Amino acid sequence: MIFFLDTGIVEEIRTASEWGIVDGVTTNPSLIAKTGRSQRDVIKEITTIIDGPISAEVLSMDVKGMLREAEELASIHPNVVIKLPMTEQGISACKILAGQKIKTNVTLCFSPVQALLAAKAQATYISPFVGRLDDVSQDGIGLIREIRAIFDNYGFETQILAASIRHPMHVRDCALAGADVGTMPFSVMKSLYRHPLTDKGLTQFLEDFNKAKK
Repeated sequence: MIFFLDTGIVEEIRTASEWGIVDGVTTNPSLIAKTGRSQRDVIKEITTIIDGPISAEVLSMDVKGMLREAEELASIHPNVVIKLPMTEQGISACKILAGQKIKTNVTLCFSPVQALLAAKAQATYISPFVGRLDDVSQDGIGLIREIRAIFDNYGFETQILAASIRHPMHVRDCALAGADVGTMPFSVMKSLYRHPLTDKGLTQFLEDFNKAKK
């Protein structure tokens, strides 16, 4: 399973990159806004830290505007992936960009049929929002399973990028359900290392070692 860090905070990306498990980065307008910087500047700096896919989202709602923004964002670096909304216009732009060999990430997916549309438009990634579905008492992990089954049925190459991951259980369940990628906040990625028995065991090993030295 590929790991993406879902953030616009460069300091978090620098720290996580040292762990050796970060394969890419996803951003969105809300995450970029928190930085107080322009999207172009943030994305450009991220490309100097992470050698992998970096999703940058368009803000236009019409196809012409999406394509114009996509061209500008794609010019930043070859690793930039254009993030498009799951709308009629977004899917149309996705198909056009696929024809231009520009990688895309269709976001805000909440149903298997939406994922199917993105795959038919040759999206590089489709981003189902697991946590947001759970928030409204729907089965986020079940959506991942259904998309996996559909893509496997028809041999679609679009990768399932599980988004809105809130905790380690989401990471585990998405991996078991067959997600190709999991994107998560820095806090969630850091928590994957933690387990009380690991901490307890390390403490015991050190205590025993120190006793043996005396």
